[in-house]
Amino acid sequence: MSKHILVVDDSASVRQMVEVTLKSAGYQVTTASDGQKALAACQSNRFDFVLTDQNMPNMDGLTLIKSLRGMAAFGRTPIVVLTTEASDAMKAQGRAVGATGWMVKPFDPAKLLEVAAKVLK
Repeated sequence: MSKHILVVDDSASVRQMVEVTLKSAGYQVTTASDGQKALAACQSNRFDFVLTDQNMPNMDGLTLIKSLRGMAAFGRTPIVVLTTEASDAMKAQGRAVGATGWMVKPFDPAKLLEVAAKVLK
């Protein structure tokens, strides 16, 4: 059975590019347009990996990560932030709330697949 990945980004074009990239490698992909929708999806689905943007309406990525880390089912799930935010301070905040990794947009499809394969071992 293929690994199930949740992609969270308020940009439809980014969601689509990430989804196409991941599906091309055989992953099952679910998308959400903000942290609130992602959190709702996580309450009724199990994901093997969560890839989230930081800057989104309704609930940002760090708040989503903090919320997911509070759920038993997502305590050890890899969560990577894919964002335009590149400051060391923001990355430190991500680590503090439980982010597994950090990627800066624009993303390289080959690098994304490399990261997915690494965290899904």
